[in-house]
Amino acid sequence: MTILKFAAAALGLTLLATGPANAWKRGPVNVLATLPFATGSVEGLTVGPEGNIYVPTFGFNANGAIAGSATLFVISPNNGKIVRQMTIAGSSSMILGLRFNPVNQHLIVLDFGAAKILDVNPNTGTNSLLAGPIPGAGLNALTFDGSGNAYVSDSFLGKIYKVTMAGGLTTWSSSPLLGPGTGLTPPFGANGVEFSNDGNTLFVANTAFHQIIQIPVANPMSPSIFVTGINAPDGIAIDKQDNIWICANQQDEIVVIDKTGKVIAKLGDFDGIDPQGTANGFLFPASLAFSNDGSTLYVSNLTLDLRFFGLPQAIDTAWTDQVKGYTVSSLSAKIPPIQGGP
Repeated sequence: MTILKFAAAALGLTLLATGPANAWKRGPVNVLATLPFATGSVEGLTVGPEGNIYVPTFGFNANGAIAGSATLFVISPNNGKIVRQMTIAGSSSMILGLRFNPVNQHLIVLDFGAAKILDVNPNTGTNSLLAGPIPGAGLNALTFDGSGNAYVSDSFLGKIYKVTMAGGLTTWSSSPLLGPGTGLTPPFGANGVEFSNDGNTLFVANTAFHQIIQIPVANPMSPSIFVTGINAPDGIAIDKQDNIWICANQQDEIVVIDKTGKVIAKLGDFDGIDPQGTANGFLFPASLAFSNDGSTLYVSNLTLDLRFFGLPQAIDTAWTDQVKGYTVSSLSAKIPPIQGGP
């Protein structure tokens, strides 16, 4: 055997020995529900106290903008059927984050188009104004502390607002680290928000800068970069081990990082459009939430053509224009082992 052949053979053995250590077991992603083309795509997603999934429309389909008030869909986790749907009365067409207040169980909804925070009846769609409008704001996502105060991200002004149950609104944190910067795509700064399990840190996804920001509750005006390198982080959720599950909306995957910032899983992917015009897997995953027992992860697929906002074509733009129905995905909320890892 020549030295060259020996080196090649040795390299081959090395690849066989180390290749699996770098493999990600992405796992299957299921289409839980397909929503009508006419009402448009969905972005926000939350799970109700009874276990149903709530998703509001964002005012766009493959043909462009949709006029009128947004629609709220309630989906069964068992079979993906629409339990009920209703108009969010008087809202704009563009709704983003929503969540049930853990203290009083009110459904709080962020009307992105009107820069308002709404208290919505989850059975009828009737609502009252909790706070706002906030001039120039891009209200995006929200979470709650144990006292029922909401923390709302502003993607345009680079702020986190604290909103009491009575509707009092103050700027809780503000920093260039929370803003969208200049010339960055998608042009959303502070996005998904979630507290660590001990309640001492608020984590915030900055979509434009591809970063997760950490804000100490004891000193909220001093945020810092926790980790970077995620392709357009959007919605986030934190499990009982303080792992952060992140929608990478321009990479069509869920990235999971542990409490040190190390990536420990990459789940799902885009797998084309079926003959009925339904996206398989993820297509612009935007928001996520665990089932109430923590066994399943639900993900909304925004499936948005960014050119509708005057932005450049993205790598999956052509695929979003082929969609004929908008999906909510489900997958196991289990982190697979890394082959060859510890």
